Amino acid sequence: MTDVTSLNAPHAVTTRRLDGPSGAKPKRAISPRNVFIYGTLLLVSVYYLLPLYVMIVTSLKGMPEIRLGNIFAPPVEVTFEPWVKAWATACTGLNCDGLSRGFWNSVQITVPSVILSIAIASVNGYALANWRFKGADVFFTILIFGAFIPYQVMLYPIVILLRELGIYGTLWGLILVHTIFGMPILTLLFRNYFTSVPEELFKAARVDGAGFWGIYFKIMLPMSLPIFVVAMIIQITGVWNDFLFGVVYTKPDVYPMTVQLNNIVNSVQGVKEYNVNMAATIITGLVPLIVYFVSGKLFVRGIAAGAVKG
Repeated sequence: MTDVTSLNAPHAVTTRRLDGPSGAKPKRAISPRNVFIYGTLLLVSVYYLLPLYVMIVTSLKGMPEIRLGNIFAPPVEVTFEPWVKAWATACTGLNCDGLSRGFWNSVQITVPSVILSIAIASVNGYALANWRFKGADVFFTILIFGAFIPYQVMLYPIVILLRELGIYGTLWGLILVHTIFGMPILTLLFRNYFTSVPEELFKAARVDGAGFWGIYFKIMLPMSLPIFVVAMIIQITGVWNDFLFGVVYTKPDVYPMTVQLNNIVNSVQGVKEYNVNMAATIITGLVPLIVYFVSGKLFVRGIAAGAVKG
């Protein structure tokens, strides 16, 4: 005897499929919640982008047009002369070489500071995560404490230290300061990232006979590109945008770009050229912006992997 249920099974399945989709009803694209969220994001975006827009359009205007007073109007006649002057001929006191000298000083400060601080912090974080030693917790606590000490408290003691070392007022003195102050937070990031790496990889390498540096270079480094990008962006941004250390620990001949920018903007000689000031400000901020936009995805991945684990 034929089973009626089995004959009707395909039809039953088809019927159930034609009954309509199951689950929650899709939400409307336009709802009070979505209007509030996207409206808030739009307002915040305008709030942050409007000053940038004013800076850009002002830097492309001549002074006669700026004196008309409408800062939001686009330039009637675009000119790049303020950009050229900001880079090459803007005066600060007796020097009239614009931002160019400060730019190369900042490059000479940033590159060694970033390389040294990341190299040392990555080894510190690797050792704290995988090679536990006596007093590791105390050492880590001191590093974390150092990350939250206000810089202003340390200004004068560091002046005395650099003077005794004979490097006060030099580029290498400022490089040393940035390297030391960058290590605590970078060590925390690397330590948390290496803690998230499966311990089985470390144990397997130890069984195969790999030592401290072998595991670091052959296993940890190839897996750590995101956190290295995070550290690079944090350190480049911090060193390049620094003003306090630059003005305290260097001399006019080796001022970084931010100090040079401050001297151009606050110069009391001659006419106040707002277009040159705006162009100089944009030029000064281009390097960290370019670095961030080029490596933004890796920055997000690294932060997610290394900043919330402990």
